[in-house]
Amino acid sequence: MASSDLEQLCSYINEKISNIKNTLSLRNCGQEPVLKTLLNKIGDEIIVVNELLNKLELEIEYQEQTSSALKELCESLGKDYKDAQHLKENIPPHLPPVTESKNLDQGSEVKPDEPVEAVEPAPINKPRKEQRNIKEMPFITSDEFNGVPGYMKSRLTYCQINDVIKEINKAVACKYKILHQPKKSLSSVARNLYHRFMEEEIKDTKGHYFIVEADIKEFTALKVDKRFHVILNILRHCKRLSEVRGGRITRYVIT
Repeated sequence: MASSDLEQLCSYINEKISNIKNTLSLRNCGQEPVLKTLLNKIGDEIIVVNELLNKLELEIEYQEQTSSALKELCESLGKDYKDAQHLKENIPPHLPPVTESKNLDQGSEVKPDEPVEAVEPAPINKPRKEQRNIKEMPFITSDEFNGVPGYMKSRLTYCQINDVIKEINKAVACKYKILHQPKKSLSSVARNLYHRFMEEEIKDTKGHYFIVEADIKEFTALKVDKRFHVILNILRHCKRLSEVRGGRITRYVIT
């Protein structure tokens, strides 16, 4: 948020507060029918100020998170730069020199008195197994949060919803890490989970990443309560997931 925008917002809030102070001085006269309309306007002004303060608090939290992330990134880049500088200044002297190979097929002659150095074949690197990328649910933006109806988000904040998204991504990663491993390498506990995952797979979820409430309880510390289901409704509204039901199980598919 630019400083000019913040100053305008503060000026607007101060103006509203001043209006409220002036009108509250007439509160004792509120019993008169003529002044009841004025008191109703005061109530509306208070609601507007409260909404503005809530938006300002959410914006401040978002800016603090952004600042913290940028600070961590700066520290990480600074460390990488120091490591690269140290490597540059301390190149090992025992590195083998680069030698030019002679092409014998083009008629180059080898003198009999010169020893021919045996060239060791370069080691053949085995191709790495292709790593599967596990799909993650993107965090919601402040604009998306502001577009959620008030009755749906109740008193939930922008940060609380994204914290739940982080835990859902954690559950998805843990589940599909087990599914992507060779079955013989799994422990007995992981093998039991593997069988449950396969039993929960149905035709409508083929090729999609999904979790169920049991995965939330298994891999996260989230409570599957009324508040959790309210957040799931918000995520459906923001098109972050969809529900597939079958066999008395609700599957939350990452979209």
